[in-house]
Amino acid sequence: MITPEMIRDGEVKIAVVGLGYVGLPLAAAFGREAAVIGFDISEKKMSELRAGFDATGELTADDLSATRIDYTIDPCRLREASFVVVTVPTPIDDHKKPDLGPIEAATRTIGRNLAPGSIVVYESTVYPGVTEEVCVPILEQESGLTCGVDFKVGYSPERINPGDKVHTVDKIVKVVSGQDAETLETVAQVYEMVVTAGVHRASSIKVAEAAKVIETPSAISISP
Repeated sequence: MITPEMIRDGEVKIAVVGLGYVGLPLAAAFGREAAVIGFDISEKKMSELRAGFDATGELTADDLSATRIDYTIDPCRLREASFVVVTVPTPIDDHKKPDLGPIEAATRTIGRNLAPGSIVVYESTVYPGVTEEVCVPILEQESGLTCGVDFKVGYSPERINPGDKVHTVDKIVKVVSGQDAETLETVAQVYEMVVTAGVHRASSIKVAEAAKVIETPSAISISP
């Protein structure tokens, strides 16, 4: 079982995939506790962040200098991580249907570089069932590993409002879930490292996926 102590000691690494307005603050929060691998496909963004500039405006240069994020566009670096958080966007069309293209692409990249024993936690806004019915098969196909045996998955809906400097990631109660009891507890303990407001353990991944839809019903249609 992955523990906060293992992460702080460097025995286990966290990777955050997608460094936008959700992923970057989360990576920075974890990076104040331990070294973090920050992965994004944009070299321009990585260069800016290395120089201390966040184009989203979520973090200042001082914020970035106070955290330990190893910025990379090399997907092979994900093999170093055993706890992978996926924070890529889920664009919505005019009919409020989610475009799963970005999350599927990120999942393929993760699957090709998935280390046995890892936990993959999705934060992207999706309808109930996407993590287990869409993402897991991709992870298995790309990695050749079996979910529930060689790796586990969880879901924790992002709850950040862009530009809100008061209700930051550490000050909002985090809903967490895992595919089984052990994974749930691991995911909860990892997020408790940085979320001072506490975490709420959801009864299942689908319940956690639905939580975002219930919280902001205009954001997404729940019909796949």
